[in-house]
Amino acid sequence: MAATRVLVVDDDPAIRQMLAEYLGQHGYEVALASSGAAMRAELERAAPAVVLLDIGLPGEDGLTLARYLRERHHLGIIMVTGAGDVVDRVAGLEVGADDYIAKPFDPRELRARLKSVLRRIEKKDSPRTESRLRVSIGRCFLDLKSRTLCDAKGREIPITSMEFDLLKALIEHPNQVLSRDQLLTMTRNREWEPFDRSIDIRITRLRRKLEEDPAHPRAIRTVRGAGYMYIPPEK
Repeated sequence: MAATRVLVVDDDPAIRQMLAEYLGQHGYEVALASSGAAMRAELERAAPAVVLLDIGLPGEDGLTLARYLRERHHLGIIMVTGAGDVVDRVAGLEVGADDYIAKPFDPRELRARLKSVLRRIEKKDSPRTESRLRVSIGRCFLDLKSRTLCDAKGREIPITSMEFDLLKALIEHPNQVLSRDQLLTMTRNREWEPFDRSIDIRITRLRRKLEEDPAHPRAIRTVRGAGYMYIPPEK
């Protein structure tokens, strides 16, 4: 079986070398890039499963490149941010990153996050949803087999693997309030972090895609102090 390809985009040669050696020792095929131009060249050479993308690149920064990747490629994106840059982390999630990790990081934590993103990308549909492959949600349809979101005219709307898993979790529990930590457990495969607002960020992004009026959502309702709830359309 071919090794999973990971593309590391970072302008620090020491970090690139460290990740190449560490991930290579754990069975990954690692490609390296120091800039946006080098990243595009690697993408043309071979498509990676996941991109580890430094947010603080000179020239085209990581947010710009993450937006470019999300619009053109189906792959996982893990943003690498500064230790205290909460704003950068939020911005990374808003442009479509699947996860983030702060520098300085333990390579073991990075590998755990990498494995989690890969699981979400590769995860097959569960038996309980196989009989409902196309589900109406808001003004869109979610195809559970192809993992795509389309509008009423059949035009595909880009979503991340995390956003798909979030929608799938809500659809599997119609008219049921799911707390943030329940949704994190269902979609991120790791323990809930106190004050983690990534679910809120992704719900906001999804509402812009799904709802006729995102300011007054009908498909994904907020239950104050409790969480979120999917409301199926009336038949």
